[in-house]
Amino acid sequence: MVRKQNLAIFLLIAVFIIATCGLIYELVAGALASYLLGDSVKQFSFVIGTYLFSMGVGSYLAKFIVKDLFDRFIDIELLIGLIGGLSSVVLFLLFQQVEHFQFVLYLFVFLTGCLCGMEIPLLMNILRDRVKFRDLVSNVFAFDYIGALIASVLFPILLIPRLGVMGTSLLFGIINITVGVLLSFYFSKQLRKPVELQIKSLVCLSILVTAFYYADDLLKFSESKLYSSNVIYKHATPYQRIVLTESMGDYQLFLNNNLQFNTKDEYRYHEVLVHPAMSVAKAPKKVLVLGGGDGMAAREILKYPSVTAIVLVDLDEGMTQLFQTNEILRKYNQDALNNSKVTVINKDAFIWVKEAKDQFDVIIIDFPDPSNYSLGKLYTSSFYKSLQPLMKPQSLISVQTTSPYFAPKSYWCIHETIASVYPNISAYHSYVPSFGEWGFCLFSPDMRINFNRVNQRVDQLRFYDYNFNKLIDFPEDMKRRDVEINRLDNQILVRYFDEEWSKI
Repeated sequence: MVRKQNLAIFLLIAVFIIATCGLIYELVAGALASYLLGDSVKQFSFVIGTYLFSMGVGSYLAKFIVKDLFDRFIDIELLIGLIGGLSSVVLFLLFQQVEHFQFVLYLFVFLTGCLCGMEIPLLMNILRDRVKFRDLVSNVFAFDYIGALIASVLFPILLIPRLGVMGTSLLFGIINITVGVLLSFYFSKQLRKPVELQIKSLVCLSILVTAFYYADDLLKFSESKLYSSNVIYKHATPYQRIVLTESMGDYQLFLNNNLQFNTKDEYRYHEVLVHPAMSVAKAPKKVLVLGGGDGMAAREILKYPSVTAIVLVDLDEGMTQLFQTNEILRKYNQDALNNSKVTVINKDAFIWVKEAKDQFDVIIIDFPDPSNYSLGKLYTSSFYKSLQPLMKPQSLISVQTTSPYFAPKSYWCIHETIASVYPNISAYHSYVPSFGEWGFCLFSPDMRINFNRVNQRVDQLRFYDYNFNKLIDFPEDMKRRDVEINRLDNQILVRYFDEEWSKI
């Protein structure tokens, strides 16, 4: 009787661990898809849907397992640990090597979900003669859901920032297989082939432990295939994966595998983003930067002696800390984020703007491209309206608006969305070698402001010559398109963006 109780308790604890590991593998797949393929909302949605469907398939297939249930349960534990644990390693290595990467990704998701779906039915069959049915069902699902909750909390707060995607999947693969090892030894008398299972479980554990030990080397190797340049810094924050590479003395910043700037030519982008607004404004004192956690826009703003205060709002503390502390990057932003005039606030700009009380002479908006819905909300008419209390009557606002060449519908969608709120708007663009033609918008609530009028200049510029007129001419292949306005309830911009950039 005691032995039966021990078995039931041990297996219920196993359910808790299994549920935690299973959800971690699902989250790892979603994070990887987001990092490598973009559009986190779509990728997480597809991963969750595929995982739940495959769990249903696994639950159905479990009914065909009628012999040696305990042995098969341990076999499944070992397979889940291997497939789930090694998934991130394999996917990172294959990303640039296989043509149909998404198929491989969702195959891993399907296999993991299918095996996880088999566990609960098998476990209930093993325990049905040892636990009352009512208690069995409630206990199994209670432990399952508690494990899922803990996994969902630990993943963004602790695991990704400390271990990264690869380390997290390997660690939980080890935990999964450790459950199989303990079961194979502690309950060897209930097994038909205990020695065989013990050997298999120890071999699987050795594979995962070895991979975990060399996780950093594996990640370096996979990222050397992913990035053409030498990776000198990498860090996963709760919001994104930051990678800094070096090539021939120049540095490139990638966020979730998307190039953000190259130090070779970033000055072109930041000068054209900042100086049209700053030069038209009359002796601006207070400036707001939304996004721009690299400090490059703040660097350009600080060139104007009239500026007394800059408030920079960027969601990711990991990003701003990197550019406040890294000696290489501090050199490029001229230590702007540590300047006494600059106040850095790590908060979601969408929320911060609604709560802010101050008004600003110039607002520079330097958000990442609208590749997902969480970013797309920052390009909606609702967001632009929420800026009004932060503006003075003659405030100038500059926004980066993606490429009018590669993504013309996306570009003009942003333009038309702003124009629906602020009619005094000018579309302009410039060539940045690392990105090609890149677009911006300059607008003001004051209809009387002429964007060609220059009220102040600075001498340290390398590219922008204060001739705004030459930036507003759009050739035929970048001309205005018929587009919808990007509203909070439709997010048409994200669909435009995904459609256009996926073709490149």
